Amino acid sequence: MNQTHDDGILKVRGLRKVYGEGSKAVEAIGHLEFTIRAGEFVCIVGPSGAGKTTFLRCLSGLLKPTEGTVILEGREVTEPPADMAVVLQEYSRSLYPWMTVAANIELPLKAVGLTKTKRKKRVTEALHSVGLSDSGKSYPWQLSGGMQQRVAIARAIAYRPRVLVMDEPFAAVDAQTRADLEDLIRNLRSELGITVLFVTHDIDESVYLGERVLILSSAPTCVLKEVKTNLPAERSQLITRALPEFASLRTEVYETIQYAKGVNYYTAQPQPENENRDEGRDKVAT
Repeated sequence: MNQTHDDGILKVRGLRKVYGEGSKAVEAIGHLEFTIRAGEFVCIVGPSGAGKTTFLRCLSGLLKPTEGTVILEGREVTEPPADMAVVLQEYSRSLYPWMTVAANIELPLKAVGLTKTKRKKRVTEALHSVGLSDSGKSYPWQLSGGMQQRVAIARAIAYRPRVLVMDEPFAAVDAQTRADLEDLIRNLRSELGITVLFVTHDIDESVYLGERVLILSSAPTCVLKEVKTNLPAERSQLITRALPEFASLRTEVYETIQYAKGVNYYTAQPQPENENRDEGRDKVAT
């Protein structure tokens, strides 16, 4: 059955965020509006300072927007929703060093009142899913950066969220580990049937992972363009990235981000100051 935007599990409607008042007001988010369908993998990219952190805080119920709404499964988000889990870039700060890996994963399960038996089962399954079955009794500081991020992912999936939000989760690991983690999260998303919203600065990563890439403008933020990847559902770090279609998509995303930064992507020179940015933005968005 084909889905429409009305079938979305996560809807962002007219989201706007302004810090301060009067002459000191700073508009971080101008207007964000998009829909994510259940089971979809959507990536968000944009120039530095595009308001991605502010957006994620609004999305996860940690920050009240000035205008607009975030709707998860038909209910407006006004506080951290039970059906959403967030994986952050700074995994070392999100894990408690004095608790074992298993205890770190189990902690949010205690908060929702699961029995000890169910908690243990979920922890075991989650560790197996991320390839860390033998690491439950270890402490985070005993693991490599990539393994610590796997623990953070395991904690999120053990919680059984409907929507998994990932904020540049692989930015702090080396290239080989990053590739492994990219394939891991794609496989987990397929196996568990979860919806993933993935924020990244890495253009290639956004194209490789996502079914759609939402490109944000500079602040005040809006969705400048939506790119459908249309790559094979089964993806390979070697084969997929060598496809002509991949190169074309990467170029399209890169050009749009450069435009958002006000740079002519063919000459690497700033665009003329008298250019009608709003008119140009409309052209890019189409």
